[in-house]
Amino acid sequence: MPSARLTLDPRFTVGAVHRRVFGSFVEHLGRCVYDGIYEPGHPAADEDGFRTDVLDLVRELGVSTIRYPGGNFVSGYRWEDGVGPRESRPRRLDLAWHSVETNQVGLHEFARWNDKAGSELMLAVNLGTRGVQEALDLLEYSNVRSGSALSDQRAADGTPEPFGVRMWCLGNEMDGPWQLGHRSAEDYGKLASQTAKAMRQLDPSVQLVVCGSSNSAMPTFGAWERTVLEHTYADVDYISCHAYYAEKDGDLAGFLASAVDMDRFIESVVATADHVKAVLRSEKTIDISFDEWNVWYQERFHSEDQITDIEQWPYAPRLLEDVYSVADAVVVGSLLISLLKHADRVTSASLAQLVNVIAPIMTEPGGPAWRQTTFFPFALTSRLARGNALRVELACDTYRTSQHGDVPVVDAVATHDPETGRTALFLVNRAIEGPVTVTVDAAALAGVQVLESHTLHDGDPYAANTLAEPSRITPAENKSVLLENGSLTVELPPVSWTAISLG
Repeated sequence: MPSARLTLDPRFTVGAVHRRVFGSFVEHLGRCVYDGIYEPGHPAADEDGFRTDVLDLVRELGVSTIRYPGGNFVSGYRWEDGVGPRESRPRRLDLAWHSVETNQVGLHEFARWNDKAGSELMLAVNLGTRGVQEALDLLEYSNVRSGSALSDQRAADGTPEPFGVRMWCLGNEMDGPWQLGHRSAEDYGKLASQTAKAMRQLDPSVQLVVCGSSNSAMPTFGAWERTVLEHTYADVDYISCHAYYAEKDGDLAGFLASAVDMDRFIESVVATADHVKAVLRSEKTIDISFDEWNVWYQERFHSEDQITDIEQWPYAPRLLEDVYSVADAVVVGSLLISLLKHADRVTSASLAQLVNVIAPIMTEPGGPAWRQTTFFPFALTSRLARGNALRVELACDTYRTSQHGDVPVVDAVATHDPETGRTALFLVNRAIEGPVTVTVDAAALAGVQVLESHTLHDGDPYAANTLAEPSRITPAENKSVLLENGSLTVELPPVSWTAISLG
C-alpha cells in the first residue's frame, strides 16, 4: 500500500489565510442570475425575488467575496442599464454569451442580494468597450456618500448609503482575442494605469486588480504579465490569474494532478511580478487574485451550447451547466490546497461560478436547489481553514502522468489558528486504485484531539448529484483517523478528498 508522511507544526507558516480566498463569482451568463439567484415566481422567493433556498446554500458554502458582473459579460456592459426604475431598463444583446439581457438585476439588486448572502461585493469595470470616464462614473455612483450628481442619483434610485466597494477589477481577460476590446499588453497596461490613477484620485482606499493572462497556455503568458505590470506596478494591488481544468481523453490520473499546474502557474506569476518589482526598485509587493478557477468542461460548451443565430438569442439559456462528479470534487479540493499552499501571495480568489453555471449550487426553475459534489470541499475548507497556512513537509510516493510528469500521490496542506488552537489538515489521494496510509507527526500540537473528520469518496469516481438524486454524494466521517502519542494516522481511499479538524 502506498504511504505518505508529513509534519504538523505551527511554526512552519506560509502566510495568513485571507478570507477573500474563499470568494466566488456571479456573471450575467446562462442561468446564474436569472433562474439562479433571482426567480420572482419561485415558492421560495423573498420580497426582492431572490430564492431563499439558494441564499441558504450560499451562506452554507461560506463564500466571502463575490466578483460581479463578469467575466466576458462585463466587456460589453453598460452599468447604467441596471439602475433606475426596472420598467425603464433596456433589453440588450449580450455579445459575450449570445443571450438577451433584461437588466432586471443590476447593481442595487445584486448589492442587496450580496448583503443577504453575507458576502463582500467585488466589482469589475468595463475596459473592453469603455474606459476611464465610465469607471470613474461607476465608482462615484457606488462609493461617494452624497453631494455629487451620481451619488445623488444613487440615493434617488433607492440606496441612500454608498455601496462602499473596496475591491475592483480593471477589466476582464484583456489578453484574450475573444474579449470585446481585446488589446495588446502595452495598450491594456497604459489604459489600466490611467484608470487606476483616476480611480485612486476619487477614492484612495480602493484595491485594484489588473488583468493577468486568461490561462497559462496563452502564447503571451509571462510576457503579458511583465509588460502590464511595468505600466501598472505602482497603481494596483493585485494581478489576476484564471485557470480551468477538465479530464481529457479519459486521462483521469492526469486530471487528478491538475493542482500541479496551478502550483506552477502561481509560482510563475509570482516570479514575474517580483522581477518587475526588482527592475523598478519598488518596496511594494503585488499579490495574486486568482479570481477565476474551477473544473470546466469547455469542449461541451463549444460542441453543444453555442448559440449562433442572432434572431434566436435566448433569455437565460442553459449554458455551461456541468454536472460534477466525485473526481471533479477531488480536483476542486486539491485546487483549494494549492491556493492555501501559496497563502503568502494568493490573498484573493473566486470560484467561478456560484449558481448553475459551472457551479457548486444547482437549481431547477420552480423546483429545488441542491449541492453539487464540488460544494463540499469548498464549504468545509472555508469553514475549517483559519489562521495561518502551514508547510507540512510532505514525503510520499509518486506516479507518472503524461501532462505533469511525476507527481505526488498525496497532496496536503494544513492551517493553524493561534487564537483558538485549532488545526485543520486537508488531504487528497490521487491514486485511482487502492488506499494510501498517511502518517502525520503531530507532536508539536500537544494535547489535541480529533474534533471532526470528513472524506469525500465513492466507489464510482464519476458518481454525481443530480436533480433525480440530489444527495447521492455527501462527505462521510473518516473512521480510520487515529491520533495516538502525538502521531496521527489516516487511511485515504482512492480518488478522495479529506478534511480533519484538530483542537
